[in-house]
Amino acid sequence: MGTEFASQAIALCNSQALVNSGTAVPFDVVYCGQTCYAFAVRYADQVQAYLNRCTHVPMEMDYQPNQFFDLTGHWLICATHGAMYSPTTGACRSGPCRGGLVKIAVSETDGVVHWHTAHNLKPVDF
Repeated sequence: MGTEFASQAIALCNSQALVNSGTAVPFDVVYCGQTCYAFAVRYADQVQAYLNRCTHVPMEMDYQPNQFFDLTGHWLICATHGAMYSPTTGACRSGPCRGGLVKIAVSETDGVVHWHTAHNLKPVDF
């Protein structure tokens, strides 16, 4: 007998807070029982969200607070080792990657961006 998990939408920010290839909006999550940083960005008019954890070495990726895009605005880059990831899929493009970024489901409705919980991804309890 399986247990079903009902995903929950958690309000993150107003849609205007995310501009194409711009500054990210950070948020905290509990991923597999550990509190982790996550971030949302907009690229090609679509919102994407990922754990803020490079796959090469599990450390935060932003080179300045909430800055993840490279100079071209087309790739998410890890400031420590230069690993580059696709902003639409999280897949590794180049550098010392060990797989892709952990993607977090998002939605955008009525001017508000939401992230969605999963069986291994929950909001932080305060």
